[in-house]
Amino acid sequence: MSFAVVFSAVLGWIYFAAWSISFYPQVWLNYRRKSVKGLSLDFLYLNILGFSCYTIYNVNLFANPSIRAQYQLKHDGHLPQVQPNDVVFGAHALVITMVTIGQTFWYRSRSGPMNFPWTALILSIIAIIITVIFCALGATGHMTWLDVLYEVSMVKVVVSFVKYCPQLYMNFRRKSTQGWSIGNILLDFTGGLLSLAQSIFDAGMADDWGGLTGNPSKLALSILSLVFDTAFIIQHYGLYRNQLLPLLPASEVQGEEGNTDPPPELARVSFPGTGDVEWSISVE
Repeated sequence: MSFAVVFSAVLGWIYFAAWSISFYPQVWLNYRRKSVKGLSLDFLYLNILGFSCYTIYNVNLFANPSIRAQYQLKHDGHLPQVQPNDVVFGAHALVITMVTIGQTFWYRSRSGPMNFPWTALILSIIAIIITVIFCALGATGHMTWLDVLYEVSMVKVVVSFVKYCPQLYMNFRRKSTQGWSIGNILLDFTGGLLSLAQSIFDAGMADDWGGLTGNPSKLALSILSLVFDTAFIIQHYGLYRNQLLPLLPASEVQGEEGNTDPPPELARVSFPGTGDVEWSISVE
């Protein structure tokens, strides 16, 4: 096995690890706080839509002989630059996002009112309609199935652009990043950087720079991650540093009307390894 193959695999699995682990700080933070307050539901449900499309795209380019043959015809005999880590990442991301959505139901009573994910619902309906249209074009021979998959992957790219905006705006409106794990962002940034590095390295080693555009969703996702993660890092460490909000709504902290007991004490806790600082209501 050549050095180039090994190095590409190492880059790929490290980016897989960074991007995959990036989901867990948010899950752990929700568990520690017993709350999902500060987490955008639009972000979660858009992730479900996006990673569903991304998984379908990667599985077919990696394992579907007909799709791979169509790719070779279109790209001068070169095979798709989709690696096993790309396939596993998409499937894993889909599962862990479902777990996080489960937490929004489990911790609903401590999280206070949450906005209905209208953005996710509207985009999901639009994406489903567009996908059905393209599938019909593929079935009738007006498009190749490879082109249909490219369009499906673009749903993921659009979703990735849109999904960050509600969380970015929520942080801006609250003037705080509390409830949004910076550990998620730092790992996501690392994964985006390594994913981009793997794409460039693979294209160079194969002398196929068209391979970068041959896997447009992976390239676009890497760039989007780097851009938006930089914005989140600026919010957390710069604009809204040390801006702390109560974990529970004021009505829950004060208790029943006329209760003169002092509110529960607030305790400072740190998320291991990230420097993320949160305020949590102490529970006896």
